[in-house]
Amino acid sequence: MRRERTPGVKLILAGLVAAVLIVPLLMVYALVYDRQEESQRAQEQITRGWGGAQTITGPVLVIPFTDEVLEAETVDGVTTQRRRQVQRELFVSPQQQDIATTLDPDRKGYAIYESVVYSGALEGTARYALTSELERLDLGRADLRFDEAELRFGISDTRGLSDGASVSADGNVLELSPGNGPLATGGSGFSAAVTGWTGEQPLDVRWSYGLRGTRSLSLVPRGGETQWRITSPWPHPSFSGGYLPEPSQTETGEGGFTAVYPGITNLALGQSLLSVNDQPAAEGEATQPATIGLIEPVDLYSQVDRAVKYGFLFIGFTFAALLMFDIVGGARVASAEYLLNGAGLILFFVMLLAFAEVIGFGLAYLLAAAAIIGLLTAYSAAVLGTWKRAGFIGAMLAGLYAVLYVLLNEETYSLVIGSLLLFAALAGVMYATRNVDWSAVGRNGDEAAA
Repeated sequence: MRRERTPGVKLILAGLVAAVLIVPLLMVYALVYDRQEESQRAQEQITRGWGGAQTITGPVLVIPFTDEVLEAETVDGVTTQRRRQVQRELFVSPQQQDIATTLDPDRKGYAIYESVVYSGALEGTARYALTSELERLDLGRADLRFDEAELRFGISDTRGLSDGASVSADGNVLELSPGNGPLATGGSGFSAAVTGWTGEQPLDVRWSYGLRGTRSLSLVPRGGETQWRITSPWPHPSFSGGYLPEPSQTETGEGGFTAVYPGITNLALGQSLLSVNDQPAAEGEATQPATIGLIEPVDLYSQVDRAVKYGFLFIGFTFAALLMFDIVGGARVASAEYLLNGAGLILFFVMLLAFAEVIGFGLAYLLAAAAIIGLLTAYSAAVLGTWKRAGFIGAMLAGLYAVLYVLLNEETYSLVIGSLLLFAALAGVMYATRNVDWSAVGRNGDEAAA
């Protein structure tokens, strides 16, 4: 008669099968990464035809002037100095600017993938004046060429500009030209030549334009005081960047959000209102933008990715239950049967990813879990010999999938819940095997477990 393996050997074999299953589990993890990359490429396709994540700034008033520089030149050992005229620009930031933005979100699809896009309507007012800082720069009004002054608006992706852009200065409508934006947006944007202003009085500017973009909108503030008010029916905004909206003036709900950035001053920005550099912040450092993102409430790839990381937990619990039925309950479970059960558990994550891309994460999770629970319960009935034991396996899997769903949606307490679950499992295994002689060879005779 063939001698039965000891409980210790059975434990080692189950552990080896579990270790082998790490390879396909890692392959599923790589598949999730590959599908996420494919989704990002699809979103880039949408961006090409619509407009990417937008960054705006300005308007900034730019006035050319002629400056003289003293240059030293050495010829045949003789050093001479000569004066040379160079063309430079004075950058005038607004003393006060108010910006109002409305974002109308939408979803654009490419194959089975989607991306959140928006159509925005922006309008604002700004006031400019030549302050006493002009003397600090050793400039006078007579040095400035006001007839060549222009307003520069920064837009990072001008493909998103729509019809209806208009700019007026002191009530006069200005002609717009493409390009020549501020440095903050890499020179991308548009400009408007200012006519009839002599610098004696403040210049009042009113502007508006439509803008399309994807996922986020950022503002690089500039000037004495910048106020930005933004509204949208999108219920899931994110606020990030160098500046955050005022909490008391920010409302977020299912009907959308309203956010107000009140009074971002040039003192907070570290900028002068007048500068001969397009980066007026200290040491030329770029100003951090205020960013509003239109985020998805559920990122299916990040959730599937987190679910796969719990895959070995599922394998461990299921194998532990089968091992208990084997060494305590008397059922015979072969290594191949461990392997097939493990393959079914890994298949859950593949089905979850495939379905989630089409029908969404929640419904995909329900369908994949139901399919795998039904499959493994039916198979366990044949392996363990009774439907009662198989029902225990099915109930355990249902409980595990329910706990996993909670873990995926409760990031704050996921570690606590996971550690308590492992503690309970370890305690259960210890209790069930408290009388097992792990070196016992058979179930009958003197070598049987006590």
